[in-house]
Formats: sequence, C-alpha cells, structure tokens
Amino acid sequence: MRKFKRIFRTVPDPRADNAWHSLPEVLFIALAAVLCGAESFTDMEEFGKAKEDLLRQILPLKHGIPSHDTFNNVFRALDPQALGEALRRFTSAIANNIGLALTGVVAIDGKALRGAYERGRSSTPLHMVNVWAAGARLVLAQCKAPGRNEALGALEVLSFLRLNGCIVTADALHCHRAFALKVLSQGANYVLALKENQSALFADGERLFRRPHNRSVAEQFEPSTHDRRERRRAVVIRDRTLAIKHKFPGIVAVARVSCRRKPNGKRSERIVRYFLLSKYMPAKRLLAVTRTHWSIENQMHWVLDVVFEEDGNRARKDNAPENLAIVRGLALNIVRAHPSSIPMRRKIKRAGWDNAFLLSMLGQMR
Repeated sequence: MRKFKRIFRTVPDPRADNAWHSLPEVLFIALAAVLCGAESFTDMEEFGKAKEDLLRQILPLKHGIPSHDTFNNVFRALDPQALGEALRRFTSAIANNIGLALTGVVAIDGKALRGAYERGRSSTPLHMVNVWAAGARLVLAQCKAPGRNEALGALEVLSFLRLNGCIVTADALHCHRAFALKVLSQGANYVLALKENQSALFADGERLFRRPHNRSVAEQFEPSTHDRRERRRAVVIRDRTLAIKHKFPGIVAVARVSCRRKPNGKRSERIVRYFLLSKYMPAKRLLAVTRTHWSIENQMHWVLDVVFEEDGNRARKDNAPENLAIVRGLALNIVRAHPSSIPMRRKIKRAGWDNAFLLSMLGQMR
C-alpha cells in the first residue's frame, strides 16, 4: 500500500478539500474491486462493504466505505492524463518487482469501448489507444483518441513513453511520417505495416521485390492452429532510397510477409503484407516480430472484453469511461503478474472468494 500511495498521491484530487475519503483510498478500493470482478460503481460499493474487515487491515477508512455516488463523482472528474501517468509508473514498479524488462516489441492499437456511448450515438463509442509491452505481457499506457482519431491519439500516447531499445509495431493506419518521427525521437525503432493508403510508397516498396537484390529469406510452418495449417515466408531487403525519395524518416529496409493458410476442408488462401523497417533485421526475426504484434489483440483486448467485460460497461459520462479503462489496465497487469498458473478468469473469481489470495495479489504492489 505504501508504494500505491506514493505513486497515486501525485494524481490531483478534483474534489473539495473537505472530501471525506482520500483519493488513494477511493482508487485502491476501486482497483481491488475490479480485481474481484466488479464492473460498475455500485459493484465497487458492494465490494467495499463485503470486504470492509479486510480493507481495514490496509486502509484507515475513517469514514467507512465510499458510496457508489462517490466513486462515480471521482471517476467522472479525475484527470485521465494524470491517472495514465500513474499507470505507467505503477507498471514499471510491478515489472521491477518481478524482474521483467519492458523492452522488445511494443504494440500500438486502438480499441473501441462499445458500451461508452451517449444515447442515440451507439455507432460512435469512445475510442482508446492502447500500448502493449508484448514480451512482459503488460499494459504500458492507454489514452483516449481525441475525436475518435486513433492516429492523433497514438502520437499523444507515444510522447508520454520511454521506449529506448524497443521495436514499435503498428498497423497501416499509423504508417505516416509523423508517427515514424515520433517513434525515432523516443529512442525506438519501428516495424510499420505498409498498405495502399500510402499509394506511392507502397508501389515503390512492392516494386523492390521484382528486382534482383540481396535479401534475407525465412519460412515458418505451423501444421495445425485454429483449425488451419499456415505457412509464412518473409523476405527483407535493405533499402534507404525510399526514405529519401518519399521523405519518410528512418526507412532502412522493406519487408514482405506471405502467408498461405489452408482451413480444414477449404481451399487455401494467400495473403501478402508489406512492412517498413527503421532497423534492419533478418527475415526470421521479422517473422517473430510481426507475429508478436498480434498479442495485443489476443492477450490484451480479448482479455479486457471477455474477462473484465469492458465492452459491456455503460459508464459514459465525462472522464469516467477513460478512467475506468485505465483501472482495468492496472488490474490486468496485476492479475497477469501474479505467479499462480491458473487462468485469469479463475484468478479473478478466486480473489473475490479467498481473502488470502486477494492479499497475495495486492501484495505485488508493495
């Protein structure tokens, strides 16, 4: 709790000075409640009442358990940028505590909070930009995409991070000069998907592979995954001319990854993707990097939706949906870092049933 207080007391309290419950207390109870499966502010209040004896071993609770209105008011008014900065510091503390390095592949991708929409605007829910440390399997950062502009949100979240030595991966939406320059300025390198949205650059990159060049080639075969067989082939060619011709910062190589899939009982299909690289790497390494990028979908977004019921959450007023998304990211990191080998859904259930197990989860924050 000392480490939690030290990190989260830097978050400005938006309430009046005479507020009954301290901000770290409110945030701690909210986080513990989410660790046990709470989804709403009412759930947080009910969790606090059910676990009051346990919480009093950790918190003073001079005025008892906060009401659901208190949780609601705090999360609506809290500054998401300050809470996001606390998430980044807290994640670094967890990683140091368990000996994980927040380096390697860092994936960036957007995610809609499908329940966070105003009445009559279900087609335009709140959109978040998430940053995922694939090797450590931890959420590094989250921020709202301003005006649902994911490209602009990615530039904002990158400016908050220290990425020395990392390889930043992103889809074709982020394959533009400003994103590449921001990644390089943060001390990282990039592997960016290249598609026809950069038409001239895509045409020149595609043309490279029709000409004789020195190239690195690697193949990978997976005999049976998700009811299909899959063969991937990567080709990497060194090339600095595209950076000069298209004024695109940092390009040193272009890669092509061909994927041939054969679903059981169906015809095979071939998919070809192109990538821009700011650091040359052998084709075998590129296959691993491009494959690792998709862990943000499987190990973060899927878990948030299926285990933490993120898409079903209907908080939608002011800063509440963004702040709750950040708390769910914190909870995911804590659950993921816990040494127990049981599935994440069972960890959450067991934390709600077993006080000792919940304390062992919270003990990682010491």
